[in-house]
Amino acid sequence: MSRAEKKQRAREREERARQRVTEEASSRDKYREVQAIQAQPQGKSKKKSSSGKIFLKTFFIAFVVLTAGSLGITSAINKVSNFNPFDAGKEYTPVFEEELQLESLVDENSPFFQSFKDSKRANILLLGVNGGLTDTIMLVSFDMDNKQVDVISVPRDTYYQRRGYNGLADKKLNAAYRGNPVNTAKAVSKLLCGMPINYYAVIKYDGVEKIVDSMGGVPMDVPNINNKGGMYYTDPYDKPPLKIALKAGPQTLNGKQAVQFLRFRHGYAAGDLGRVNAQQEFMKSAFRQCIGLNLPAVAKTVFQNVDSDITLGTALKLSTKAVGISGESIKTYTLPNTLDPDPPFYVYPDREKTEEMIKEIYSVQTESTTESAVTTD
Repeated sequence: MSRAEKKQRAREREERARQRVTEEASSRDKYREVQAIQAQPQGKSKKKSSSGKIFLKTFFIAFVVLTAGSLGITSAINKVSNFNPFDAGKEYTPVFEEELQLESLVDENSPFFQSFKDSKRANILLLGVNGGLTDTIMLVSFDMDNKQVDVISVPRDTYYQRRGYNGLADKKLNAAYRGNPVNTAKAVSKLLCGMPINYYAVIKYDGVEKIVDSMGGVPMDVPNINNKGGMYYTDPYDKPPLKIALKAGPQTLNGKQAVQFLRFRHGYAAGDLGRVNAQQEFMKSAFRQCIGLNLPAVAKTVFQNVDSDITLGTALKLSTKAVGISGESIKTYTLPNTLDPDPPFYVYPDREKTEEMIKEIYSVQTESTTESAVTTD
């Protein structure tokens, strides 16, 4: 071996030694971070965990029992950011995120472009799918600065025309899905004056059944529709055949009964809008029921039954933003509309009132304010 080769190898050994020292120092720093987290006072840690659970219950369970959800755990495990718990086929990559990055495009032509751009909100589209159609459509908007959760229900029968789809049923919003939540996201964003949508979550009714059972049921006061003693309806042509039979009165609905309650729509005086209101009441009850639940058991069921693009890291970051949120922080809306009383019973969106609703949610300051947004609290 020549003298030059010996010097080269010596330099390589020195370089490897420096790398090992650097890596060991980094490992010690990471160990100290973990120790510092574990050494935090129990009261403070418990407070963060509780806030994370409240967030999960609002975004994760309250919707999931209705139609899916997002997730929040505690801020103590915030280094696993790219793992998607809803997709068992994906491996995680540990990445530390100092700030929550919301990926979405804001329509520059929207009258609320600046408000959307400046807002610190996470907007999550929640879809309940049955037979390739979206039976339930909700947009959950979490104001991370003001600890406010706004839920906008969009009727499935909302009139939404698409180029090349001219059938009567094709002109309803629930037909836009076509197996891809992005299609519905684009439609909902357009209906809501270009409101950006950051994430989606999709669940089928068999998933709702399992999740409701995992949380011990949901208390509801079943209405007496058309004086028939409860909610009753049969459709032998549905796949599988649909049979709804719920007695009127206060009760705790199990998974199968919850699905019946959520799917019932024939008999409400306001048609599909009555169903939207019933679903919102169900969601609020589910939220109250979530208090004190065995979180890991419910979360596991959710992971197995929800399709979402929300990564664990994103959910953890959202949970840290939810410190201080409470059950009084959720407010529900319905897309302002006019119902056509004749078949096919389109629900026509009211653009002017929708803009007023957006102004209220995003606290847009104008010279004159109105109260024309439709609230369903």
